[in-house]
Amino acid sequence: MVNSQVTGGACASRSCAGCGGHIADRFLLFSMERYWHTRCLKCSCCQAQLGEIGTTCYSKGGMILCRTDYIRLFGHTGACSACGQSIPASEMVMRAQGNVYHLKCFSCATCRNQLVPGDRFHYVNGTLFCEHDRPGASLLNTHLQSNPVLPDQKVC
Repeated sequence: MVNSQVTGGACASRSCAGCGGHIADRFLLFSMERYWHTRCLKCSCCQAQLGEIGTTCYSKGGMILCRTDYIRLFGHTGACSACGQSIPASEMVMRAQGNVYHLKCFSCATCRNQLVPGDRFHYVNGTLFCEHDRPGASLLNTHLQSNPVLPDQKVC
C-alpha cells in the first residue's frame, strides 16, 4: 500500500476502487494495482481504514484485510499447522490455540479420526487428541477424586 500526495491534475482520470467516485482528495492510496480514497480502503472483516492503521494490507480470496484479521483467519503463515501446506482462502478451516488447520488435518494424533464441530478434544504440547485418546486419560479416570481434570476444549 502506497500513500501518495496528488500534484496538479494527475488524478482527474483516477477513480476509487472502493466507491467508484473520482479521486479529488489531496492524498490517495495505491494498493493491489488500484487507487483508493484513504477512507475507502478498509479491512473486509473489521472495517478499519487501512491507511490509518499502517502501511501494509493483505489480500486473499478477494478480501482486503488488516494484519490482525489476516492472522486470525489464515494463521501467521497461511499454512496448515499440521501438514504445512497452503490453505486456500475459499477453504473452511479449523482453529485451536491460535493455529489453523485444513478440515482433513484437524484429527486425533493417536487414532487419526477427524475432529468435527461439536467434538471435544485436547490440545497437549501442540498436538490434538480426541476425548478418548487424551494422554493420561486412564490415570485421570482412576484418580478423579484427588486430581482435578484438565479442562477440555470443544470444537466450535
